[in-house]
Amino acid sequence: MSPTIQRLHEARAELHRRRWFFRECGVGLAGIAAAHLLAGELVGSESGNDTRPLAPRAPHFPPKVKRVVYMFQAGAPSQLELYDPKPELAKRDGQLPPPELLKGYRAAFINPNSALLGPKYKFSPQGKCGMELSELLPNIGSVADDICLIRSMQTTAVNHAPGQIFMNTGSEQFGRPSLGSWTLYGLGSEASDLPGFVVLTSAKGTSGGASNYGSGFLPTAYGGIPFRSAGDPVLYLSNPRGIDTQAQKDSIDTIARLNQLALEQVGDPEIAARIQSYEMAYRLQSSAPELMDLGQESPETLELYGVKDPKEASFARNCLLARRLLERGVRFVQLFHEAWDQHGNLTADVKNNANATDRPSAALVKDLKQRGLLDDTLVIWGGEFGRTPMVQGGNDGRDHHNRSFSVWMAGGGLKGGCVYGASDELGFNAVEQPVQVHDLNATILHLLGFDHTQLTYRFQGRDYRLTDVHGNVIEGILS
Repeated sequence: MSPTIQRLHEARAELHRRRWFFRECGVGLAGIAAAHLLAGELVGSESGNDTRPLAPRAPHFPPKVKRVVYMFQAGAPSQLELYDPKPELAKRDGQLPPPELLKGYRAAFINPNSALLGPKYKFSPQGKCGMELSELLPNIGSVADDICLIRSMQTTAVNHAPGQIFMNTGSEQFGRPSLGSWTLYGLGSEASDLPGFVVLTSAKGTSGGASNYGSGFLPTAYGGIPFRSAGDPVLYLSNPRGIDTQAQKDSIDTIARLNQLALEQVGDPEIAARIQSYEMAYRLQSSAPELMDLGQESPETLELYGVKDPKEASFARNCLLARRLLERGVRFVQLFHEAWDQHGNLTADVKNNANATDRPSAALVKDLKQRGLLDDTLVIWGGEFGRTPMVQGGNDGRDHHNRSFSVWMAGGGLKGGCVYGASDELGFNAVEQPVQVHDLNATILHLLGFDHTQLTYRFQGRDYRLTDVHGNVIEGILS
């Protein structure tokens, strides 16, 4: 053999050795790490050898609640027309705001030195607690003794997409896991035939899009699954023509075996998520139609929620579906209703939006309570920020406002009939017990049984958490 041919053979052999090393050793080490993550040891799996991504897991300490429904009112509802009465603002309607109030202030669109705009609707005490609420919210007023109203929420965001993503992921940047995904990552799911995190949308799609409910850098098994309001709840759920149930089952079983072999070889968490998604899609073919059939509900229940047509998409229908999902073991249900961006036509549009959401929001609290589910369920209602005390759009609109807005919660571990925090007399700044987004999320995780500083996931060389390096539990609202 010539020296040239010998060198070619040696070079080829060296190439094969390097390829073997990177294939077997590199992926092998990654597989060991992935297998450790899949075992659920980071958050205290109830079954340490259960590698299912959504297997139920124990939290850090006994939780107050086991499940969450988040009614996210995207577009930013006006706290000044709904939850935060301001008689002084009404007196100063049309006047310029005090100059000292505007120091360092930046509005999204208007000149901050715009005239003040008084509240468009009246407030009155509701419930035994005497919580003052708008005349637009008679039904939420009827559950005032069950809810905890925070009037001092603050955020750093001033526009919709970053504001929504910040409220839902703890960061204004794309790519972070959502609150629902962190919940599912920490607790797993008790639903065998439905996803652990379901998303329902009414009005229009959210400005923040899928980032509001995505899994970010967590395995995709923890992401929210949007259910459609018409047709199949999930696209391509029905079998195509020519494929019967047995043929489909045989196909899925074969794919599952192939994926399981790949999982055993490389330990990639995404393969486990893929297996889970195929199995879930198969089970959804029977569970989803039953779930979506509101004809099973009594006329009294449909009336309670204000559902006029069980097949017609609406916020009311989604609230009732949320209760049905929670009953079936779904861990986190998020309702998005983006209709609250009243830069103009405030008086009419806020009333219309309240008419669409007040009754079903209160009905969900009442329904959960009468079924014995509210004690271990957390209900959340709120948007990404509030609206300015100053006018926009002639004399009937408000701009985005991040210095003080309102959110309410109800359920296990919370004080009912509680008002926490306060804004100043014009509704401009939070002046008592301000609550940051990270504080709210830390409190939600606390109610679910987690120390928010310890629920972490290692990504790109460091541990990440929902609250980043911030957040304190709001002790004053806990029962």
